[in-house]
Amino acid sequence: MTDQVPAGFPEDAPSLPHPVLIDQFWADLTFLHWPVDPAAVAHFYPPGTRPDLFEGRTYVGLLPFHLRYTRVVAAVPIPYFGSFAEFNLRLYSVDLDGRHGVLFRSLETERLAVLPVTRIGLGVPYTWAKMSVTRSAGGVCYASTRRWPQRGLRSRAVVAVGAPVEPTPLEVWLTGRWGAHTRTAGHTVWVPIAHLMWPLHAAEITEFEDELVAAAGIECAGPRLRALFSPGVRVRFGRPSRLPAGQDGTPA
Repeated sequence: MTDQVPAGFPEDAPSLPHPVLIDQFWADLTFLHWPVDPAAVAHFYPPGTRPDLFEGRTYVGLLPFHLRYTRVVAAVPIPYFGSFAEFNLRLYSVDLDGRHGVLFRSLETERLAVLPVTRIGLGVPYTWAKMSVTRSAGGVCYASTRRWPQRGLRSRAVVAVGAPVEPTPLEVWLTGRWGAHTRTAGHTVWVPIAHLMWPLHAAEITEFEDELVAAAGIECAGPRLRALFSPGVRVRFGRPSRLPAGQDGTPA
């Protein structure tokens, strides 16, 4: 294991270009990660991007959490969209400009109205599920059952939260992601994201079952990394931008 984050990797969020489109708070989040063979997932990446590597490996992350609030540009709360559970399943990406981001394979949500806006407008693969995030003394229970598509897919984790921990270089690389790559209307798109570094705690997984990773066509290449829990941070999203012509699969 290297004792430092790879050269050139931004450990702090770059300045978010204006305007800020979405302002959220992600709470009670657990990071679950497994190593993945880059060659086995490379076909999922849109033109202009590739698997991001840490010492020759890339990773898949499953992140269940509670989205506490959502505000749009004018700082107007959205009551219906605003507070709900999510499970994010993501790979790690980098583009030709060296921007390190995430590539979502699925985003479970209990808000059906989110799906058409995000799937069609941003190309983000939101799915509809029955979900819960239940906090108890010393721990959190996450549960999700898919409603659409691929009805019935399940994921469940019970987490015992421990003391604060300092992240390893690999954990900084996995958790400090300042954007997402997606594909919409025939173009590869970069969505900038800004937040503080996650305050992290040790997390013991006392119960776990999952069908989401395998259903996304991802085969893990090794045991799960140590789990991490965060009470949460404020997360802001900037305006999406297309990768330059020629990089995103369109003629230059």
